[in-house]
Amino acid sequence: MSKKNKPTYHPETQAIRIQSERTSHKEHSGPMYLTSSFTYDNAEHMRAAFADENDAYIYTRFSNPSVEEFIDRMCALEGAEAGFATASGMSAVFGSFMAFLKTGDHLLSSSSIFGSTHTVITKFLPKWGIEHSYFDITQPETVEALIKPNTKMIFVETPSNPGLDVIDLEALAKIAKKHKVILNVDNCFATPVLQKPIALGVDLVTHSATKWIDGQGRVLGGVVVGRKELVDEVYAFCRSTGPAMSPFNAWVLSRSLETLHVRMARHAESALALATALEKNPHLEWVKYPFLPSHPQYAIAKKQMSAGGGIVCFEIKGGLERGGRFLDKLELLSLTANLGDSRSIASHPASTTHAKLSEAERLKVGITPGLIRISVGLEHLGDILQDIEQALEASK
Repeated sequence: MSKKNKPTYHPETQAIRIQSERTSHKEHSGPMYLTSSFTYDNAEHMRAAFADENDAYIYTRFSNPSVEEFIDRMCALEGAEAGFATASGMSAVFGSFMAFLKTGDHLLSSSSIFGSTHTVITKFLPKWGIEHSYFDITQPETVEALIKPNTKMIFVETPSNPGLDVIDLEALAKIAKKHKVILNVDNCFATPVLQKPIALGVDLVTHSATKWIDGQGRVLGGVVVGRKELVDEVYAFCRSTGPAMSPFNAWVLSRSLETLHVRMARHAESALALATALEKNPHLEWVKYPFLPSHPQYAIAKKQMSAGGGIVCFEIKGGLERGGRFLDKLELLSLTANLGDSRSIASHPASTTHAKLSEAERLKVGITPGLIRISVGLEHLGDILQDIEQALEASK
């Protein structure tokens, strides 16, 4: 078949079928390239590799066949031109900042972001003379007025961690393009299965692959994908500073992508059913989930997401103390810092992931004392609901 008539496959098919070039052994599953460096046939071949005149691998900190396989699969899923994989989600976020921001620049970020991202923005960026401003993700009409002449990037999580706030990415992308500002979106909670920011006009997309992409709580990883000229800058920064993804982790994550669509469908189906059932529970002040009609940005979520994801949040009556009792009464759900696992997880953001924020900062982004975040796993829905309901009753 000629290249002209070659079929175009769906992203989920590409995420399964893209793999590194087969060796002479003709393996069906891509091999794992556990090597720090690569060899050359002769001095000229080596010189050309270091001069970027060929595509030969040099050093795994720069690139590696196993890591490239994972990147290529993620680019297919996100509809991105290029990507770079990192050691963790936070190194992806940090790399996506530092490749573009310098002394005197301004970063505009939503205030509803992961606790470690908040720490990077408020504690470390100022050390290099990089300014920042926060905007309320629930008030997108305020964004444009906050853009300054030195604003270089807008950063946002949607849905946000942990409050599940949603912003209209298409509208935000139009603002960013109008002002020639890079729009950088953390797509961790939705994954490219449920939301495709690049198709909505976004420039860069970051992920913690540790979460839903791995899906079983095994390895750390991050990835930045987007326009090639931007990813080239991220690559140049990370190649020298060293937050490279392990080939072993990349191999695991590539295998995980083969089941991502199936897993996310189950996570989202169970999460919606759980959120719907919990809305009737008398022990709760409120329940929040992007595909519940009661969600403040429900219409936006329905417009730009194909499903609501696997995270459900609720406010338990009785606040901080009862929240702790509730976690202690759980018998099935795990208490851990991770999310996006095959096993359901309960956490209390105010005392864990967002503990470094002041109480005022937490309240400003909707992290109330009794907020509980549930990462809905792949167990039987009835068992997940039963454990949450018994723990709510026992924590009275």
